[in-house]
Amino acid sequence: MNDPLLRWRAEFPILARTTYLVSNSLGAMPRGVPEQLANYVDAWAEFGVQAWAREWWAMPVTVGNEIAPLIGAGTGEVAMVASVTLAQSAIVSALDYAPPRDTIVMTALDFPSVRYAVEGLAARFGARVVVVPSDDGLSIDEDRLCAAIDERTRLVAISHVLFRSAHIMDAARICAHARRMGAQVALDAYHSVGVVPVDVRAIGCDFLTGGVLKWLCGGPGGCFLWASPRASAQVAPALTGWQAHARPFAFEDEMAHAEGAWRWLSGTPSIPALYAALAGPRIVRHAGVRAIRDKSVRQTRRLIALADARGFAVSAPRDDARRGGTVAFDVPHGYEVAQELLARHVIVDYRPGAGIRVAPHFYTSDDELERAVGTIDEILATGAWEKHAGRRAVVT
Repeated sequence: MNDPLLRWRAEFPILARTTYLVSNSLGAMPRGVPEQLANYVDAWAEFGVQAWAREWWAMPVTVGNEIAPLIGAGTGEVAMVASVTLAQSAIVSALDYAPPRDTIVMTALDFPSVRYAVEGLAARFGARVVVVPSDDGLSIDEDRLCAAIDERTRLVAISHVLFRSAHIMDAARICAHARRMGAQVALDAYHSVGVVPVDVRAIGCDFLTGGVLKWLCGGPGGCFLWASPRASAQVAPALTGWQAHARPFAFEDEMAHAEGAWRWLSGTPSIPALYAALAGPRIVRHAGVRAIRDKSVRQTRRLIALADARGFAVSAPRDDARRGGTVAFDVPHGYEVAQELLARHVIVDYRPGAGIRVAPHFYTSDDELERAVGTIDEILATGAWEKHAGRRAVVT
């Protein structure tokens, strides 16, 4: 099959020596990253402290401008931050929870780190948190979620794609209902941006957070926060810092928030992470998220068929429209099989209760999928998994 997206394989050195199927956890590093990091080193070496004025100080917003087209945002609307947990915390800290608008709605399948932060902050801000349960551990009943969003709801803080199962939530429907109820929505799109088309204005959310670590192939420490221009004009985070000040170098005693993306920043940014974050999103933008999505749907459908043919339980939506970029299937001795796959340079990961997670990306060939599942067959047939029995599981 002619696959035009495979022309990008040469941009990712690890693909020459591994079958890399874990982009849902850490995207492959583009070969342009060392050059970008060298630019950071050269700027520090040549300009010293003047590097801040030349480029560094503005990078949380200029790099955010590289992300903006991937989420349908405008120039100056996206701020780069250290983590989605901090981004969501900043959003929670910006809102008022005086009764009767005293409720934050989440789901049982949102990423735990975000829930820890939101629930902790809610307790200190006097808000209550309503967590919508999951019946199957893989999806959320959206009727039940919408029923939980009522006149008491101040903020809906949910995931676009559920990390356990790659189930895609109908974010536009949820946002429309929240808007009718007078609530705002903060969407965690870490597991969608780069593999699922995202348009913040079409979705209708008030805030969107995500990161370059996974499908955008930008490495750790490069996360982003988009706030709608209306939201940025109305609220400002209590979780803040000097870079969010309108006049940071005046060193004033009182906080005066800057406008646009700047008001969502905090302290001194991590500049190396911002340099590393540039190459991946640019490649994804050139490859085209719509083309990436079409390929992802086809390849994940094929993975489900391969798993079904072997009787493996699949923890991924069968509906193409509801499935993100990952398929997990439970094989006998799953943890040990995963360790043997890693030893054979087939890079996957394992989650208890879900099994081996396989995440092809735009640079994955169809042959690699067949080869990976065939290798599982061989490991099970030969008992090669047994050498890993009894070892402690390390989940990343």
